[in-house]
Amino acid sequence: MRDFNFTEKNDTRSGFGDALTELGKTNPNVVALCADLIGSLKMNDFVKNHPERFIQTGIAEANMIGIAAGLATTGKIPFAGTFAVFAAGRTYDQIRLTAAYSNKNIKIAASHSGISVGEDGASHQMIEDLALMRALPNMVVINTCDYNQTKAATFAAAEYYGPVYLRFGRPKLPVYMPTDIKFEIGKAIVLNEGTDVTIIATGHPMWESIQATKMLEEKGLSVDLINIHTIKPIDAEAIIKSAKKTNAVVTVEEHSIYGGLGDAVANVLAHNYPVPVEMVGIKDTFGESGTTEELYEKYGLMPKNIVEAALKSIERKKH
Repeated sequence: MRDFNFTEKNDTRSGFGDALTELGKTNPNVVALCADLIGSLKMNDFVKNHPERFIQTGIAEANMIGIAAGLATTGKIPFAGTFAVFAAGRTYDQIRLTAAYSNKNIKIAASHSGISVGEDGASHQMIEDLALMRALPNMVVINTCDYNQTKAATFAAAEYYGPVYLRFGRPKLPVYMPTDIKFEIGKAIVLNEGTDVTIIATGHPMWESIQATKMLEEKGLSVDLINIHTIKPIDAEAIIKSAKKTNAVVTVEEHSIYGGLGDAVANVLAHNYPVPVEMVGIKDTFGESGTTEELYEKYGLMPKNIVEAALKSIERKKH
């Protein structure tokens, strides 16, 4: 497979913050709102440079979504930022009615998602948000894998008319996605082509999926590796095309296996081209406090777990 080496690590939330800063300079309609988490969402530069286009709502996330909806009706492009556990959980009713039902041009910036928020523990580890947002009509759901992809996704969200849920995270990760790969909402990115098994990953564990692909190739297996950054609308065409080549699929996500990427991929395949599907993700449990690496190990998101799932999927297609 192609080399995905990295020379630096950075957090995906910085990709969002840096893109928001640039959007502030180039698009006067972009405004920002935050629920008392400016530093965590990396909104500092936007606030410094455009104080008249920023609203600090305080710890009032539901109000923040309502204010964003009002701004959207005036032609503004509001980015409303907070932790994912609040962005999707605490404000679900407001998002459902004022963003999705009304099809408002609101961008929900959800940071600190998944178990990689780490030591903050189960109360702040949002592993159900993709399921909640996927179920909403009109909602676009984006889950990015590194700094470069998050920055590109933020630009794409600003250009798209309609509600967007943009999911990113806390820890510093390898920066490896080439900047010359175009980010298109709803279009998957094929990182490696193969014929034995398909690995479809989203978000942070995309890096672990790359490592797993290398491990499988060392075993003599050929891997189709797909980066699904948009959970909804999902790229059904890319999924079906790959499944027809390999007849064995593995999904990888830092989210519950219920309602997230795995369910979305399985739905596409069940209706179009049924093949064995193994899901790597959080298996019907809450997280707990620990480092990202400790939690990835405990909840089975390491490269070795992806390899095991791939071998199981390959074995299943033989029967």
